[in-house]
Amino acid sequence: MILILLGLAACSSSPPAPEPAPEPPPKVVGYFTNWGVYARDFQVKDLDTSGTAGRLTHLLYAFGKVDGGRCTASDRWADYEKPIEAGRSVDGVADRPGDPLRGNFGQLRRLRAKHPGLRVLWSFGGWTGSAGFTAAARDPEAFAASCRTLVNDPRWAGVFDGIDVDWEYPNACGVSCDKSGPDALPRVLGSLRTAFGPQALVTAAVPGDVTKLEATDYRAAAGTADWLNAMTYDYFGAGGEDVRKVPKTAPHSPLTPYPGIPREASTTSATVDKLLELGVPSSKVLLGVGFYGRGWTGVSDPEPGGTGRGPAAGRYEKGLEDYESLVGRCPPTGTVAGTAYAFCGDQWWSYDTPETIRTKMTYARDKRLGGAFAWELSGDTTRADLLTAVSDGLAERR
Repeated sequence: MILILLGLAACSSSPPAPEPAPEPPPKVVGYFTNWGVYARDFQVKDLDTSGTAGRLTHLLYAFGKVDGGRCTASDRWADYEKPIEAGRSVDGVADRPGDPLRGNFGQLRRLRAKHPGLRVLWSFGGWTGSAGFTAAARDPEAFAASCRTLVNDPRWAGVFDGIDVDWEYPNACGVSCDKSGPDALPRVLGSLRTAFGPQALVTAAVPGDVTKLEATDYRAAAGTADWLNAMTYDYFGAGGEDVRKVPKTAPHSPLTPYPGIPREASTTSATVDKLLELGVPSSKVLLGVGFYGRGWTGVSDPEPGGTGRGPAAGRYEKGLEDYESLVGRCPPTGTVAGTAYAFCGDQWWSYDTPETIRTKMTYARDKRLGGAFAWELSGDTTRADLLTAVSDGLAERR
């Protein structure tokens, strides 16, 4: 009888629980703009020499154009026609006139040869290039077919691993207003997934404005997309067509609310919380970091909340300046809500530093987000100080 009972006990014991699957490594993503090769002189080669390419997991090439509901190249010269001389070439070899592929795409092919783990996506749309998505939403299958043909063109075969949709904004207003309905973005992404296949990457940018997040079914969008890039920056600024203007100084990318914030819900944490509340898995949310500052002039108060006369001068746009320039000429004088600000002369700027980025990456880890992305890489230093803070910050305690 004792032997029988012992046998029954052995049979009823549960097998050991399986080991939990390891978390995937965090995604470290950065945008490279095709217009940056002109006045900014930021070349594909700079991604290699700065160490950026070695830290990125994914590179988003911005932007392709959506014209009449179809994917097209926005700048053929920069994208694939411009001959690149040896000194600006990734491998030190100049393009020849007869080469079938030149320009940035040719350099991206050479960059991938040096960094075979790097994956590259072609991003379409952007702030001034999103109007064509309304037509795309009326015939998403035709849109997706045009994108597949362009992205997989034989001239640059193997350069791109997929497509990124930067629609600003589906069923809401940006430069123009869209009324395609809350299911428009999920339908567009679903058609892209079908056209490109399961192995390709399909991603999308999503607004930081929580009211705009309510206008689209982002849970359904996340079901198709590999991830969503939350544009958690540009909450406040002194002007410019692409930022919500406020007359008083305020950090453009606060992590959390702070006393006196102009709009309580205009923070990174509010955007992330809203996406999670809508049912987007945390692993499919990437936190956005701006590699630039927003600034006011005519300011006398060094603390946030001072009155400004208007946008401060910037090299390329009023009220905007790259981190690389700001950190030298107007270094930080304080921090607020997880980001930095700087008061110099009568100018007031807000921007992220390596230290504040590490704070944001701790937040991303604590929220179990899928990673982070940078808009955009030309604003970093030649040593990639900001991107290093992103990649090192995400790697801690994973």
